[in-house]
Formats: sequence, structure tokens, C-alpha cells
Amino acid sequence: MSSIKQTLYNLCLAHITATIKNAEELIADAREAAANETKSSAGDKYETAREMMQQEIDLNTTRLQAAKAQEQVLKQIDTEKTNDVVVPGSVVQTNSGYFYIAVGAGQLMVDGVKYYAISMDSPLGAQLKGKRAGDTYALNGRTFTIISVN
Repeated sequence: MSSIKQTLYNLCLAHITATIKNAEELIADAREAAANETKSSAGDKYETAREMMQQEIDLNTTRLQAAKAQEQVLKQIDTEKTNDVVVPGSVVQTNSGYFYIAVGAGQLMVDGVKYYAISMDSPLGAQLKGKRAGDTYALNGRTFTIISVN
């Protein structure tokens, strides 16, 4: 199981690293575009363009900070540790699918099996927290059963 955990961890790390790189590139591009914007006789156009670039920088700075926070959460996970209760780093099999409790990275494929990387802070993560194999949880009016926790 630890090799699956390590693979899922690496996929999540790659997802976060790509998000960080993308946000940094978009911030740099917006700063360069703002710096290259020349003041024209139509001052409003200049100010509007600079404001739009600043909004782009602010949006991507927020994305960058969120991705770096996710990176810190991920770095606290020990892929060698197994637990019988759901904690960060757990791989959980339910009657509705497989989940990797780490960071929100969406659907990940490992050996032909779909895993959903979710945060412990997500609605599903909160429902799973501290549960064991055999426990049930309710989400969106439906009840699910935990088959295994590793």
C-alpha cells in the first residue's frame, strides 16, 4: 500500500508544483505587461489596462499562496505510515470509490484505478475524518460505507 500512497503523494506534489509554477509565470507576465504599458493621450485606457494587470497579479498571488499552503499540508504527510482511522495521508476505499486524503488535486489514476485526492477540510474529508473500516458516513442525502483505510 505504501507504494500506492507514495505514487498518490507524488502525483499531488506534481499537481501543486505545476500550479505554483503557472501562478508565478502569470504574475511575471502581468507585471511585465503592466511595465510595458505606455501612457497614452487617452489616460483612462492606460489606467484601465494597469488596473486589469493589477487584478490579474492579485488573483494569481492568491492562487500562489493557496498552492503553497497546500504544499505545506502535503509535506506533513508520512507516506510510510498506516492508520486504521482516516487521517491526512490515508487511502480510503468506500462503496463509492477510492480517496486519498491529502490535498484537493482531483482525480488521479494509479494502476488503472481512479483515486480522488481530497483535502481533510473538504465536505467529504470532514465526513471521513476519524472513521474506520465498516463505519458509514452521509453526504448529500446518501449513506456510504468505508470498506478499508490504509
